[in-house]
Amino acid sequence: MLTPEVTDVETTFDLGDDDSVPVARLAAIARARAALAREESAAVRHARMHGMSWAEIGRVLGVSKQALHKRFGKAG
Repeated sequence: MLTPEVTDVETTFDLGDDDSVPVARLAAIARARAALAREESAAVRHARMHGMSWAEIGRVLGVSKQALHKRFGKAG
């Protein structure tokens, strides 16, 4: 299950004249990306612990089993 900061990511921004808006937007994206990476890693570990193959997980995530194994090989 995704954490609130991942599912509730703000996707529209008030792009007024404030120079800090781009920085805030980029920072929010970086936080969301890190949170999503943690969720993906936990989900892959959970799937492997429940007997899913790298190929099955790859089909769900839309990546090759080789790419998954390279990235998460220590997950099981």
